[in-house]
Amino acid sequence: MTVADFAFYAFAIVTLVAGICVTISRNPVHAVLWLILTFLSSAGLFVLLGAEFVAMLMIIVYVGAVAVLFLFVVMMLDVDFGQLKGQMIRYAPIAALIGVVLLVQLGLGLGAWVQSEGALGLRQSVTPVNIENTRALGLVLFDRYLLLFQMAGLVLLVAMIGAIVLTLRHRGDIKRQDVLQQMWRDPAKAVELKDVKPGQGL
Repeated sequence: MTVADFAFYAFAIVTLVAGICVTISRNPVHAVLWLILTFLSSAGLFVLLGAEFVAMLMIIVYVGAVAVLFLFVVMMLDVDFGQLKGQMIRYAPIAALIGVVLLVQLGLGLGAWVQSEGALGLRQSVTPVNIENTRALGLVLFDRYLLLFQMAGLVLLVAMIGAIVLTLRHRGDIKRQDVLQQMWRDPAKAVELKDVKPGQGL
């Protein structure tokens, strides 16, 4: 057994065990930590496949942003998980039915899967000669599909602005800071001197 084979089996076993622990963990914080371990192991598998860019995306985007966001939400929100689990039991039959349907669809898809004749050669020569995977992906994105890449970024920008606009609420009972008014105030009018006599209060 080579080092690559040992690394593959190690990452695969850790990914499977951590994924199972995500679903069976009673503590939501522990579930998020198991999820982070699953993402890291999946990134290791992508590195073994030669997809370094996807592996870095798994670490930067999913571990560094999504999983940390889940962890903050779980730790900061006062959520009664016991009550949520009690409500989950009511929907268990529907969830089981959906799971069976998904397993049947997965089985049908795997049963009808046929490998093409040139698929093995295409997988072995994914990138041009003497060019790394990440550089080849960058050349494709920023050369052949530059317009589509920029349009996808514009769509994400519009979605972010739309989410901010939809969730923004102006409340009148909140005292807000007016920076211009603070900068333009007259010090002579802002400070009032009181002549307090001894033995008397304001």
